[in-house]
Amino acid sequence: MSAKIVRHQELDVYKKAFDAALQIFESSKKFPKEETYSLIDQIRRSSRSVAANIAEAWRKRRYTAAFIAKLNDSEAEAAETQTWIEFAVRCEYLGKETGRELFICYDEIISMIVSTISHSDKWCFPSSSKK
Repeated sequence: MSAKIVRHQELDVYKKAFDAALQIFESSKKFPKEETYSLIDQIRRSSRSVAANIAEAWRKRRYTAAFIAKLNDSEAEAAETQTWIEFAVRCEYLGKETGRELFICYDEIISMIVSTISHSDKWCFPSSSKK
């Protein structure tokens, strides 16, 4: 990390999650109308939640447990998004190649989140109990 990160929008994992959510939004526009209140809604919500939970985690860095909890939520939402991607491919709403690329992208996001959790001490503020 060469420069100090000030805002969550500067985090590579946030950028990747945000871009993936936008890609899902665009792809899901082509899903059948009967999926509007089920698969489309679910995949859009879970994909957006990945980035939103990363943003929340960033603002909870004063408390390591809260930071990790929000990142865990983000990781779970990323895995949920992968499930919806699988459904979309199997139902033939999403092409296999696009689905594979999105699935791999979420694998990378999950890996980045897990790494951040594993190194939370590098991201969180020093504990106030250590004087």
